[in-house]
Amino acid sequence: MSLADMRRDYARSALHESAAGLDPFALFHAWFRDAQESSGEANACVLATVDGHSRPAARVVLCKGIEDGAFRFFTNLDSRKARDIARHPGVALCFHWQELERQVRIEGRAELLPRSVVERYFRSRPRTSQLGAWASPQSRIIPSRDVLEDAFGSLEVVHARGEVPVPPHWGGFAVIPELIEFWQGRPSRLHDRLCYCRDAAEACGWRRERLAP
Repeated sequence: MSLADMRRDYARSALHESAAGLDPFALFHAWFRDAQESSGEANACVLATVDGHSRPAARVVLCKGIEDGAFRFFTNLDSRKARDIARHPGVALCFHWQELERQVRIEGRAELLPRSVVERYFRSRPRTSQLGAWASPQSRIIPSRDVLEDAFGSLEVVHARGEVPVPPHWGGFAVIPELIEFWQGRPSRLHDRLCYCRDAAEACGWRRERLAP
């Protein structure tokens, strides 16, 4: 079968204004609970950034919290995504839950999380992940995998006892949304798209609009 012939029809559910409500975070949490029950890694999302030459890049990250009206993720601050954000804080996220025929797009700006938040999350990670954060010079060219394995082995010895300290180059970001769009697959490609745009003039702080598929 050719790529052009690969297709499916979407008929699992619908997205009506009456059920969606006016609060995009309430709807997101409801959809996320559904995704947790049907998806292996519901918190995986695509993060898109732009570099200093206006070249876009996208990669999958894990959302590790939705607090204070922002989506959180953590990373090496020397990585390409962190360097992109330092130049251009405007980013986009996209959650895709294929089993539910749903996706959520988020556009907004990324801000560094306080060090106290970063340290608290780092200490909740498995010890091997903590060591990995030290071992990997993320996004940098390395001569071979042996470099990573050797660095990890050395760190295991150095930190054989006691806590693994938080690397100074490791941190996190809060993505503060200006737009949240919910997409529900529908038959005949007439999908449901409800878009929430931040609007101080609205009582709930958001303006909801339906978009053509």
